Amino acid sequence: MDVSQYLEIFIDESNEHLQSLSDQLMILEKEPENSDTINEIFRAAHSLKGMAGTMGYKRMQNLTHDMENVFSEVRNGNMKVTSDLVDVLFQCLDALEEYVNNIQETQDEGTNDNEPIIKALNAFIASENKDAAPAEEKQEQQAESAPAEKLQADEHGISMELADFEKNAVNEALKKGMHVYEIKVTVDENCILKAARAFLVFKNLEGHGDIIKSDPSVQDIEDEKFDFDFQIVILTEESFDDIIKIIKNVSEIKDADGEEITKAFPEEKTEEEPKEEKTEEKAKQASKAQPSNDKKDANGSKKPAGAKQQTANSKAKPVGHTVRVDIEKLDVLMNLVSELIIAKNGLVSASSEEGSESINQSFNEQIEYLERVTTNLHESVMKVRMMPIESVVSKFPRMIRDLSKKLDKKMELYMSGEDTELDRTVIDEIGDPLMHLLRNSADHGLESAEVRKERGKSEVGSIFLDAYQDGNNVVIEVRDDGNGIDIEKVKSKAIEKGNITEEQAAIMSDKEIIDLLFRPSFSTSDKVTDVSGRGVGLDVVKSKIEALGGDVEVKSVYGEGSTFIIRLPLTLAIIQALMVKLGDEKYAISLGSIQTIEDIPVSEIKYVHAKEVIHLRGNVIPLIRLRELLDVPGEQEEQENITVVIVSKGDKQAGLVVDSLIGQMEIVIKSLGKYININKMISGATILGDGSVALIIDANTLV
Repeated sequence: MDVSQYLEIFIDESNEHLQSLSDQLMILEKEPENSDTINEIFRAAHSLKGMAGTMGYKRMQNLTHDMENVFSEVRNGNMKVTSDLVDVLFQCLDALEEYVNNIQETQDEGTNDNEPIIKALNAFIASENKDAAPAEEKQEQQAESAPAEKLQADEHGISMELADFEKNAVNEALKKGMHVYEIKVTVDENCILKAARAFLVFKNLEGHGDIIKSDPSVQDIEDEKFDFDFQIVILTEESFDDIIKIIKNVSEIKDADGEEITKAFPEEKTEEEPKEEKTEEKAKQASKAQPSNDKKDANGSKKPAGAKQQTANSKAKPVGHTVRVDIEKLDVLMNLVSELIIAKNGLVSASSEEGSESINQSFNEQIEYLERVTTNLHESVMKVRMMPIESVVSKFPRMIRDLSKKLDKKMELYMSGEDTELDRTVIDEIGDPLMHLLRNSADHGLESAEVRKERGKSEVGSIFLDAYQDGNNVVIEVRDDGNGIDIEKVKSKAIEKGNITEEQAAIMSDKEIIDLLFRPSFSTSDKVTDVSGRGVGLDVVKSKIEALGGDVEVKSVYGEGSTFIIRLPLTLAIIQALMVKLGDEKYAISLGSIQTIEDIPVSEIKYVHAKEVIHLRGNVIPLIRLRELLDVPGEQEEQENITVVIVSKGDKQAGLVVDSLIGQMEIVIKSLGKYININKMISGATILGDGSVALIIDANTLV
């Protein structure tokens, strides 16, 4: 039996429990007497301990067991929750997260026992309760030290039915002076993964003996085709009490009891040579099905060949990324795939009809039907791929708590829009940029308590993380009520570092100076700390966001605070686009960026600072001639009117001048690859129905 089949579930559920523990600890620190929170923490720690034990991760199990002891004392009212205790518990969560990450990458928890953390936990228990160990630990010690009650063997010495080769193996073991035990193992009735518990019994007995028989069979146990007990026959050199103790060490094993077989089975009179060969052959088969002690591991203890093979196989199998999907979404997908098959059959039927007019009519009807189905299918698949941003931002309150202590600043994080959904691909990548922006707000943005008091602000600084959907984009804002960006300081630092000259600085706008913050290795900090100062924050934000097809914008008022605005595409795969023509070339513009399409007389074009603009419904909108910008070959014909596609980014607008419109189309975005160096205004390409390629214009870079 191989527990690697449960590995992905274990990793997903462990991460959920760790996040739950982190959230509840944050609440507990503020509300130490909250019994609901204490009970929730205890349940999560207990579940985590049980899961680690089931999977055989002893270090992780030991650490969670000690955490559970602390939570038990808190729950029983024997220990008070202090800030120092919460600090140690957060260190435990970090250690557990390290174990889970190791398991995800290598399927092994690693060799770090985290003894300093365990000692710190036990020190809290010792200081609060010096008289006795926790009740649960005492019960476990009593259970381990209690002598096992053995059953009396009958005349034949065994109740299970053995095959001839198994009887022969028993006889051979008795001749060599080994012990033979028949043991009945009972699993707790509340156990969820009873097959996994049974496997751990077999695994824990590795190197302590040979299991030659199990009832039910190993395959049936693996398939959970048993109630809550099973029997084994084991050949070993160790005592009965030691074997029983090993079995009972497995979590959720209710009982283990049995008897020693002391009497050999009568040998059947048959031809000796063929019998011996047959016995050896069957014994080899048995060793494949049951754990045996053929091999030794690095520590010198015996190890079953079967288990070694499973480990090798499990290491070769990578742990994938999973998305939990609501069953209703899968039902919708299934129905749409069924309709897709119906549409395909309709096309086949239409192509076989007689008469050209009827063929064309039926064909067009089926094409329209197919178009509706594929659009719905696309929307449904996208919903399946979507995940709430909560899975990323839920870890940030803990980070802000740690930064508050490290920087000695009082601060609070306020979050909204955690249920806003993003594509799973984007979710996986957005964590780092948001982390850097929050650290930037905590370190650079918020002032010290003394400065805030002088400015008439609250001593507790506020950081806000807001997410919301805006058309085909998701907008994430990170803002603070801190110092804001000191334009003059940024300018002088840039001159000092040689990024710009004094002449360039004199003519640069505030926005251009703020954009210098996104340059690699640029920092306004005077000293390097473990929080910031090396200039590896905002450049990471910009590069990651642009790689995802998004952009970053900064708004800041000195003395009042800063706002970093991130815009990300809702999906990275398929979009609705407007197809336009520039000369003989076709281009696509995402509909999510388009406000309106206007037919503007050339006479209405005005000039501001030598740049073309139009006045539209009270707004002055700059014009961008895409033909010139993209260097499209050929001369544009002079016309009385021009076609302008008005695109927007936040509250900014721009008018893209195109030669003509082709129409709306659903397009599949294809990456141009890292080997093609192309202007950032081109976000990718798409293949059209006639096989030609059209480039996709990223309007966000033009506004």
